[in-house]
Amino acid sequence: MPGMSQSKRVLVTGSAGRLGRAVVRELTARGHHVIGFDRVPDRNTIVGSIQDPELLGRAVDGVDCLIHLAATADDARFPRGEPPDDGDNFLSDLVPNNVVGVYHVLEAARKRKVPRVVLASTGQVIDGHLREGNVPVTVGVVPRPRYLYACTKVFLESIGQVYARHHGIAVLAVRLGWCPRQGQVEELRGNKLGQDVYLSPGDAGRFFAAAVEADSLPGYTLVYATSRHTHQLRYDLDQTRKLIGYEPRDRWPDGAEEFD
Repeated sequence: MPGMSQSKRVLVTGSAGRLGRAVVRELTARGHHVIGFDRVPDRNTIVGSIQDPELLGRAVDGVDCLIHLAATADDARFPRGEPPDDGDNFLSDLVPNNVVGVYHVLEAARKRKVPRVVLASTGQVIDGHLREGNVPVTVGVVPRPRYLYACTKVFLESIGQVYARHHGIAVLAVRLGWCPRQGQVEELRGNKLGQDVYLSPGDAGRFFAAAVEADSLPGYTLVYATSRHTHQLRYDLDQTRKLIGYEPRDRWPDGAEEFD
């Protein structure tokens, strides 16, 4: 339930990314002690890779909550081309960062006894339900991933369950709405589904702050996070409201200029 107000020590992986910057900004504004972890140097940031278990271990030492955002952000190509132009980035980028990397992150949390971990998944995990109009999509549906990137996030959700059950970590996995990458804002302007699952920087920051500040979390929980829908409700946010008290404030295109 929501309510934890005292300052917390929080490590944010992927802190220099479009989502990470919004999360760090909100947590800092609320008085939390935030440590960034990214390959890109920034203020109060440990520079390194999530594939470096020793550095991760030192980074998580003594934190109250670990927010894991670092990842290869998407499939390099979707849909795939025709042979011979049919390559992908699964082995080169997705597996090292989104599979091996999340293992190192959770191992660091286990070894250093981090009590709470928030894992960033994606709505691409249930893309099939969205495309067929089976909405609002609830947390109990069977995953229907979009492509290879989404498959790595199915792994993230699954390993989160394992570490919660076997190692006593409170793990919150969140299927995030669309936080557009640079150049994608124009694509969203004509995309009704995209506008409905849009997640603004402000709402992203408020969601993760609510996850940090919640008094308690079950061993493992899965939730959705978006801004307010414009046309049709696509994700069921009831679990999110009940668990951490998150209520979206923004609606597309609020805050979109930060992504462009």
